[in-house]
Formats: sequence, C-alpha cells, structure tokens
Amino acid sequence: MQNDWMRDESLKDIEPYKLEFLQALVFESSNLRKEQMLPFLMAVAKRGQEKKVSFSDKEIDAVVAVLRKHASPDEIAKIEKVMAMRSRR
Repeated sequence: MQNDWMRDESLKDIEPYKLEFLQALVFESSNLRKEQMLPFLMAVAKRGQEKKVSFSDKEIDAVVAVLRKHASPDEIAKIEKVMAMRSRR
C-alpha cells in the first residue's frame, strides 16, 4: 500500500503529521511476522505517547475506512485483526 490513501478526501480534517505517523507505521510493520506484531504495537503506542500523537474515535474510523478502500485482501485481514484487538480493550 502506497501513500495514496493519505490524499483521500475523507481524511482532510486529520492533521498531516498524524497521517505521516501512520504511513511510517504501515511501512515498518509490512514485513512483520504474527509473533512480532504485539511487541511492535506496544512500541508504537509508546512512540505515539512520546510524540503526543493521538487519534479520536472519529479519526480512527475514517482512517480505517480509507485503508480498507486502498488495501489488498491480505492488508485488509491485518486491519481486521488490529481492529479486533482494539475493540477488546
């Protein structure tokens, strides 16, 4: 997935630095194995806190909807797994 998704009109109200942060995460996580994902996500959460990057529920929903439009079936499966983990908290 390239960064074309970042230009989607439904993301216009999200700060560009937040989208850049997400794009970096997508790139960094693209080759991780299943067992590497949880430690990676924990590190991402810490990095987000340090950089004061947070997303409202509305922003998360918008980003996920856009990512689904631009993602391959494998990427959609990963998105679904992450969203399932998010809903369990």
